[in-house]
Amino acid sequence: MLSGLREIDLNCDMGEGIGQEEAIFPFISSVNIACGGHAGDEDTMCEMVELALRHGVAIGAHPSYPDRDHFGRLDLLKTGFSPEDIPGFVGEQLALLQAICTRYGTRLHHVKPHGALYNRAAWDTRVSVLLCEAVRQFDPSLVLYGLSGSNMKTAAATRSLVFINEVFADRSYTDDGSLTPRSQPGALIGDSARAVEQALTMVQEGKVIALSGKEVPVQAETICIHGDGARAAQFAQSICESLQRGVRIMAPLP
Repeated sequence: MLSGLREIDLNCDMGEGIGQEEAIFPFISSVNIACGGHAGDEDTMCEMVELALRHGVAIGAHPSYPDRDHFGRLDLLKTGFSPEDIPGFVGEQLALLQAICTRYGTRLHHVKPHGALYNRAAWDTRVSVLLCEAVRQFDPSLVLYGLSGSNMKTAAATRSLVFINEVFADRSYTDDGSLTPRSQPGALIGDSARAVEQALTMVQEGKVIALSGKEVPVQAETICIHGDGARAAQFAQSICESLQRGVRIMAPLP
């Protein structure tokens, strides 16, 4: 066992039909598995749980708005969807994945919302509280992953949930610490060296350089690598190997 090193988690969103998951698993410590809302079905969930167990990776649920047509990236609250529906569909998705985990003799470790639900919960107090309440009612021992320094952290504290501050290696940031919307130029980081540099800066210096050039403080406890990126496996390997020179890669304790 390594000693005297800072610990950090590397997580990846998986089970979304991309097909390169097996190449990513050796380089991460936790996985967020799509559980039917934006992507995923029983077969993909079983496959991801099997891979996670094989590689010793902590298993998390990746619930989203029930919107497969838009891959969970459309904010349904702008289309008449009710915030009070959130606990119901989140609970259903968690139950689907936990049932599969039980079949394999394991259990969920964490929850990380997906897409538009994640982004909305980062700033909308009502949504973040409803989301946290859904997690607490399902299993209060589950860890919640959310945007570093966002509203989700405060909401998690009100529901006595362990919160893990998440940062992104392959996404750019705005001046207020939020992620650049995917609809805007420069939102996605496609260069491996730049993704590694951003990850190291966030971990070692506690900051990220926004698109404007402004330094934005962040707390990096888990780093996300998106599994749907064309070079996700390369990113995962490069970031993992760079961090391992001074950081121990491991999932956060509940």
